[in-house]
Amino acid sequence: MHLLTFFLLILFVNIIYTYDNEIKSEADVGVKYANTCEVCKILATELQERLEETGKVHDVIEIGYSLDDVQPKKKTKYQKSELRLIESLEGVCDKILNYNIHKEREDSTRFAKGMSETFRTLHNLVDKGVKVDLGIPLELWDKPSAEITHMKIQCETLLEDHEGAIEDWYWNHQGETELKHHLCTKHVLQGADDSCLYEELKTREKGDRSEL
Repeated sequence: MHLLTFFLLILFVNIIYTYDNEIKSEADVGVKYANTCEVCKILATELQERLEETGKVHDVIEIGYSLDDVQPKKKTKYQKSELRLIESLEGVCDKILNYNIHKEREDSTRFAKGMSETFRTLHNLVDKGVKVDLGIPLELWDKPSAEITHMKIQCETLLEDHEGAIEDWYWNHQGETELKHHLCTKHVLQGADDSCLYEELKTREKGDRSEL
């Protein structure tokens, strides 16, 4: 009797363990979250683009405080100011919500802006009157996927953990090396696989509006 009870207990534990693993498996729920290299690549890409935009501003700004407005404030170029960095970092991870999953690709370029080939085809079918049932309402088709919303959180965590490395690049290495190599290869990955940083869209897709 005790042996049977022990056997049933072991069987129950195995069932719970298996069920728990199934729930937590990305493959089982049809998602594949971004790895650290992919998250860092997109963060660096978005921040570098933002800095290139703000770098076109040639304003001179005043910094410092003066209680009596008698002492002159220090003037500095906006391009070389801390304000430019702060404004560029603000909301940078929110830009990830403009990305989509392109499941027809296998590498890091599966994260890209614009509609994927799969969903473009499905939308074309709907426009032609074909009934397409994906199990979700049509108005939710273009909402950020689980991978994208999760990557935004990953981005925010990575940014918080490595803000010092970004500041070091901004003040000391900007113009000498790309941000993705300084931040991702040197600081975030530190010897781990950084091959995703070199992955680009194939020539056939260069003119596609979903390009990074």
